[in-house]
Amino acid sequence: MTIRLLLVDDHDMVRLGLSTYLSMEEGLEVAGEARNGKEALAQVKALEPDVVLMDLQMETMNGIEATAELQKLHRPPKVIVLTSFLDDEMLYPVLEAGAFSYLLKTSTAEEIAAAVRSAGKGEAVFTSSVTSRMVEGMRRRSKAKHNELTKREMEVLLELGRGKTNQEMSQSLFIGIKTVKTHVSHILQKLELEDRTQAAIYVHEQRLLDHAEKAGN
Repeated sequence: MTIRLLLVDDHDMVRLGLSTYLSMEEGLEVAGEARNGKEALAQVKALEPDVVLMDLQMETMNGIEATAELQKLHRPPKVIVLTSFLDDEMLYPVLEAGAFSYLLKTSTAEEIAAAVRSAGKGEAVFTSSVTSRMVEGMRRRSKAKHNELTKREMEVLLELGRGKTNQEMSQSLFIGIKTVKTHVSHILQKLELEDRTQAAIYVHEQRLLDHAEKAGN
């Protein structure tokens, strides 16, 4: 199976280098090139590549905008971001837009070719520094979420983690059942969770009960 590629970058030498190397790789075919996101959309519609190597910082239409537009197609290609930038303003928006993999331009030619082949098999690839950034970002966001709770909401969340019913929480916290339900609703909304079960799982994943015990709560 041949994987057809579209190279999207506003630097001619970058496209030339990628095209020269990837064209020599067995099973890979460079179907076309584009200098910006607008050209990329037109080329994808015309050439129907399997994978797009997408730069982020481009005029006319940047890589984030182009990636989002590509996802609206009936059969969108796998988008592999290939960029020099690793920051939250680029990483998370393009992943949310639908990017499949994220590589830095410090990656070797062999690593880029391997990522293309992996995309062809439906396997996402992230360079180690990108993965570390994502993990750290998830930790920061998770920590920030329950830090937004009020003291009373935190008490109710811990009780959810202990498997308490509304009645039991009403008795242990000396508040009415209606108030308990209101706190639970606010907790689920702030933590972006679906139900009490997910809230209990969240408590255990974040080891909140352990922290509470150490704090004497």
